[in-house]
Amino acid sequence: MKFNELIKDFTIARSNEETKVLKLMTDIMPYDSFSEREQVIIDGLIRKSLVSKVYNKGSILVVMNDKIF
Repeated sequence: MKFNELIKDFTIARSNEETKVLKLMTDIMPYDSFSEREQVIIDGLIRKSLVSKVYNKGSILVVMNDKIF
């Protein structure tokens, strides 16, 4: 039996603040465009693998990994 067959509905728990920040991310956005609090939340989302941090020509960009909503 495959792992995908065992787990059909897999969700990652997230807080209300994390959900609000994820809704702000419509596309690739500069990390500096978020407030300090939002940057801390984004760092948590990166650890949960919901957001990726991308380095491009000296600037840091963040993007949501997959369509969550």
